[in-house]
Amino acid sequence: MAISLQRATRAASVTPRAIPELTELEHVIEAGRDHLQTRVVAEVDGGPAGRFPIYAIGLGNPGRDAPAIGFFGGVHGLERIGTDVVIAYLRYLVMRLRWDITLHRQLESMRLVFMPLVNPGGMWRETRANPNGVDLMRNAPLDALERVLPLIGGQRISARLPWFRGLQNGAMEIESQALCEIVATELLVRDFSIALDCHSGFGVSDRIWFPYAHTRAPLPHLAEIHALKEVFRLTHIHHPYIFEPQSRQYLAHGDLWDFLHLRACRTADRVFLPLTLEMGAWLWVKKNPRQLFSRQGIFNPRIAHRQQRVLRRHLSLLDFLSRATCSHRLWAPRGEAREQQHAQALAQWYR
Repeated sequence: MAISLQRATRAASVTPRAIPELTELEHVIEAGRDHLQTRVVAEVDGGPAGRFPIYAIGLGNPGRDAPAIGFFGGVHGLERIGTDVVIAYLRYLVMRLRWDITLHRQLESMRLVFMPLVNPGGMWRETRANPNGVDLMRNAPLDALERVLPLIGGQRISARLPWFRGLQNGAMEIESQALCEIVATELLVRDFSIALDCHSGFGVSDRIWFPYAHTRAPLPHLAEIHALKEVFRLTHIHHPYIFEPQSRQYLAHGDLWDFLHLRACRTADRVFLPLTLEMGAWLWVKKNPRQLFSRQGIFNPRIAHRQQRVLRRHLSLLDFLSRATCSHRLWAPRGEAREQQHAQALAQWYR
């Protein structure tokens, strides 16, 4: 599915850019061109705006014996802040590469992957779904094993309604395929990997969700999730995040991360930890109620200083996860310790 970067660049030169985040991403790619491996995984139709590229950027050791982490954003077109967070972290790394020898040494033993804008067509149209009306986070060929809420859990009635999954037995959307391709080729080929997908719009608190969404049963890597949470808690004792399985809030059909985690579990001893940063957008609305009258305002901070605060707030989380990926052998539990972590996680999240 990959498309040459040169071809996408030629297209960009004649296509007016209607997405500020895409322009910013291309500036960061240019600034880090000596260190980044960039390709266009797919292109999507933006209508009058032309065709938009879906970029995947690699950084660090490409060897399959190195652990890897992937950062994803913009799966839902309305949630621009997720894309902004991922781009901000990528820019932070690119600037550090100019002077920070410790970062160069870290990258010798790990791989970082970025897909900051998975759904550029939806972002241009200011819709949650992609231009075909499909909610990409309901698009995987996976049905929930338990009852889901009407509509919000995914529906096949019509693309005119929210949370549309796509047609029965239809192919996954181009954007979903692009994300799955990058995860399969960059993360699932390694013994240890983490993914962080950045979203917004749920509640007043920032949450770190982990699978599953299609069932309330715990995932096989629950011990590793709990150990990671404990390392983060001990390192950042005043952090604002709530760690929990997504199933504690709602169940859904077609979750891409459930689908990819189940694929990873086909290989014995392979650990893949997909996480979702769900930023509490209702807090922004509470502070500025006028945002309720804007689709963008429900999902994104609309005042400049709040936008900057959000970008600063989550930088330490993304950097922690990168370091934890690189050092996973020091904290990932094994043997009896793994059993203890699993028991503690069951007591905390599945009572």
